[in-house]
Amino acid sequence: MESTRTLLELGGTILVLGILGRLAARIGLSPIPLYLLAGLMFGVGGLLPLATSDEFIATGADVGVILLLLLLGLEYSAEELITNLRANSTSGLIDFVVNAAPGALAGWALGFSGPGILAMAGVTYATSSGIAAKLLGDLGRLGNRETPTVLSLLVFEDLLMAIFLPVLTALLAGVGVWGGMLSVGVAVAAVALAMLVALRFGGLINRIVFSPNDELLLLGVLGIVLVVAGVAEQLQVSSAVGAFLVGIALSGRVAESARAVLTPLRDLFAAVFFVFFGLRTDPREIPAVLGIAIVLAVVTAATKIWTGMWAAKRAGVARPGQIRAGTIMVPRGEFNIVIAGLATSAGVAGIGPLAAAYVMIMAVCGPVLARIAEPAAKRIAEVAHHGRGR
Repeated sequence: MESTRTLLELGGTILVLGILGRLAARIGLSPIPLYLLAGLMFGVGGLLPLATSDEFIATGADVGVILLLLLLGLEYSAEELITNLRANSTSGLIDFVVNAAPGALAGWALGFSGPGILAMAGVTYATSSGIAAKLLGDLGRLGNRETPTVLSLLVFEDLLMAIFLPVLTALLAGVGVWGGMLSVGVAVAAVALAMLVALRFGGLINRIVFSPNDELLLLGVLGIVLVVAGVAEQLQVSSAVGAFLVGIALSGRVAESARAVLTPLRDLFAAVFFVFFGLRTDPREIPAVLGIAIVLAVVTAATKIWTGMWAAKRAGVARPGQIRAGTIMVPRGEFNIVIAGLATSAGVAGIGPLAAAYVMIMAVCGPVLARIAEPAAKRIAEVAHHGRGR
């Protein structure tokens, strides 16, 4: 009887997610805020709380994070990461300082502990790579002059998260200063080792992993990433970072084929991950933090637009491209919820509702701002052209 109810709950949840995904596609927005709303509806304090499928959804959420970071790593080669890191370190560091500061200040004002303040800094810092990349494609901007700058900032953020996540995990676990330093050392060593292995032995690894059979390729890559993620967890590095490093190590036809077979699986488990975060958040706590979330959204939308425009200007991009670069960086999503989820699991009270409200606002407003920026940028270009004509 219990297994029947579990199947009904899982089937109903996935069906609702499918409907919400279709709705999001119809209105041209990311489905992330709708998935979070579904989690709020099915969780504690919601309208239809789940009773028997929590454990399965929790495991699915862990797999969702791993697949999100694996697919993100597959987008980059070690050579590209090193080149971007060298060329855009200044812009990337300014992006971090300016956009992490509002979250850290909010955490301090709310009385969070040190790890909670660091978690809030991460929540407001990282742009959603998934939403931003999709917007670039949907708006036809992949060939634009400002796009390499945007992608470079996103890559820098992803690399910084490879260091940030294990540090945050260690501090949330209460391992102390020396433990935190050890986690930083392990994380840096892991990234460096992954880069070295990818550069020196990438061809051999890809030949071993590759298979023309989609089923065998899926089983091989998925097995490797889950094992590496488990080992990373044991080393207090974070399973997400382990998955990201596996993605970096794979390239060429392996990466292309793996993206094709893993993308539908990632989309399913990523949706489960966002639902799971919503399940652990009591919707009755959101009204109390909604005002703070709105203020943070306004402030960090402005700071992201400024840093994007500054980086594009530094790269020699004209004002219309600067505006497009700034607005495309506004959406928040995957990493922000991962960070908030780590803090919630560690018992940081209050961060879950605030992060949920903040991400829902930014995941909706970000794409809207990016679309509004297009006609505004065209108008500015026309005015500039007419001015030169005189």
